[in-house]
Amino acid sequence: MGAAARITVPRRFNGPLQSGNGGYGSGLIAALLGGLAEVSLRSPIPLDTPLDLVPGEEGTTRVLHGEVLIAEARPTTGVDLEVPAAVAVDDARRGAERYRGLHDGPFCKCFVCGLERRREECFEVFAGKVAGREMVASPWTPPPWSAGPDGDVLPEFVWAVLDCPTYFACYLHEEPALAMLVSQSAQVHAPVAAGEEHVVASWPIARDGRKLSAGAALFSAAGETLASCRALLIEPRAMPAGAA
Repeated sequence: MGAAARITVPRRFNGPLQSGNGGYGSGLIAALLGGLAEVSLRSPIPLDTPLDLVPGEEGTTRVLHGEVLIAEARPTTGVDLEVPAAVAVDDARRGAERYRGLHDGPFCKCFVCGLERRREECFEVFAGKVAGREMVASPWTPPPWSAGPDGDVLPEFVWAVLDCPTYFACYLHEEPALAMLVSQSAQVHAPVAAGEEHVVASWPIARDGRKLSAGAALFSAAGETLASCRALLIEPRAMPAGAA
């Protein structure tokens, strides 16, 4: 990666209504670092806006919009994560019937999991509780536009698909609250073929006050682990009563 490297998150790949999907943006950054990286998000990712990647200290990379720090990334050797047994496709389909996403709110038009997104633009990853397991899952068939010339899904889309279910995994047994992705590390272990049905699953790891962590994996229909990730989310501080 050269000092003049840039990324741009197209408007169609939003997560929140007015900013980029955190997993997609993190995946773009990681690709320029060789694919294995931990990306920490510091500010919302602007859409349709060139962002500069600037080498930092000790092998880190800073992502800047002018003087605003958008993200920081560091190379890793892989994801430190124990992936549970795969979720069967039929169980993932039933899980998707329990999806708790909303038809309004900040994520309703997310290109990965938004219920108000046009079907041809959305991945329709609707991860819901898997019966008998502490996990959420959804089937996912990657559309042709998510693939490169070789027919394999581009890594930034794999990162995006792994991102969204972690939110719902963090709230398996409680009402979902507002929480944002602040850090993600992911690894693609094997090619992900567009047009084939897969399963995306996520499970909670820990909670420390406002900080929530979860793991996620992408499985083939046969149960092979194709990608995995570890995510950290944070709930914003509550505003004092009467604050504007």
